[in-house]
Amino acid sequence: MEDARTAALKALLRVDGDGGYSNLVLDGTLGPSIADRRDKALATALFYGVLERRITLDYIIGLFSKTPLSKLSPVVLEILRIGVYQIFYLEKIPPSAAVSEAVNLAKRNGEAKASGFVNAVLRNLLRAGEKLPMPDPAKEPLKSLSVKYSCPEWLIRLWRESYGESCTLGLLKSLLSKPPVFARVNNTRISEANLLERLNGEGMDAQRSDLLEDAVELKRMGGVRESESYREGFYHIQDLSSQICCALLDPRPGETVADVCAAPGGKTFTIAERMDNRGRVYAFDRYPERVKLIREGAVRLGLSCVEAGVRDAAAPADCPGRADRVLCDVPCSGLGILRRKPEVRYKLSATIDSLPDLQYLILCKSSELVGSGGLLFYSTCTLNPRENSEVAGRFLSEHEAVFEPFPLRLPEGIRRAVREPDSQLTLMPHENDTDGFFIAAFRKRQE
Repeated sequence: MEDARTAALKALLRVDGDGGYSNLVLDGTLGPSIADRRDKALATALFYGVLERRITLDYIIGLFSKTPLSKLSPVVLEILRIGVYQIFYLEKIPPSAAVSEAVNLAKRNGEAKASGFVNAVLRNLLRAGEKLPMPDPAKEPLKSLSVKYSCPEWLIRLWRESYGESCTLGLLKSLLSKPPVFARVNNTRISEANLLERLNGEGMDAQRSDLLEDAVELKRMGGVRESESYREGFYHIQDLSSQICCALLDPRPGETVADVCAAPGGKTFTIAERMDNRGRVYAFDRYPERVKLIREGAVRLGLSCVEAGVRDAAAPADCPGRADRVLCDVPCSGLGILRRKPEVRYKLSATIDSLPDLQYLILCKSSELVGSGGLLFYSTCTLNPRENSEVAGRFLSEHEAVFEPFPLRLPEGIRRAVREPDSQLTLMPHENDTDGFFIAAFRKRQE
């Protein structure tokens, strides 16, 4: 079995080298390699902490390393990040212990020759104390914010230009906060009150949401899959933003609804539950293994109205004009879920440039599924107008003879973060403590 720091190191290297998502990488790394619960907790804290603070950590390392960071081996750089993170952010670990553990980590992972270098960098950092020279906010405002909040300058610039100074600062502050965990009550099997009682009996510390019915916040949780209530199909995990999206879609019992980019199925399940499991919910994804996840989830929850199938959302509609409501939750850059997947912020800005065209294509093809008078919803979990309002605006301008904007009736208590048409909603973490999320609604004109 591995120690916590070695497990964290391997997981970090996998995220950087393979481009894996943090939650999947961590599950795959910790599950088979660490048995002790405390070691798992430390490995998790180091893993997510280093990912969340990478820009800050690299800036600090650069102050004390004579070798440019780009010249360091990936293993040595990650070991230094782990060491600096412990020194600055984990109060229970003595700084001297953080240094010695970093040196040992280098020796255990094929970098014995670099152990002296690791020791020197971290010892020099300790001798410098807490007063390190940071970027001057007056002379280098973007760099100052970037180092303080560990957010790339291009993303800060994007948010400033799109949402303004105040909103950007709120977003940056939210990056350093822990995101809440919400569950959606399976109202076809249990009431909200009864589920709350059961979850609290399981030690979850569950509380109802003030914003949405049948949404439950889990203040304390262990392994969800070990929860008896989960195994019995009484709930599924889903952020409040996605639950709000399904509430605005407002599917009715007996209707036909299509979820065109459905995997892993959270919105599909909530839609089916809001329909009292009556009607048809077609859940599509282009990958068979992801469709399997939807089917398994529907069986666990007892949602027989869900019909999952393999389909490319960018392909022409194979059942045109049949759906009363269509949800088009497209692939996106994920800039709204940085609290959950901190590695997303380190993507190059150029990698998202091609997304709007794909998103627009999927929206256009999905519109073919909508019946006369039906509703089409477009959503993303990103905060980037090019992927959000600009795609929605382009669709309306090129389909105005067939579709019109559909005003959204927001649940009481939900605050808008920016000025926008009443047919659109941008949710932001610092306003409603949800993931960053965008929704646009259209109605097909009566034929």
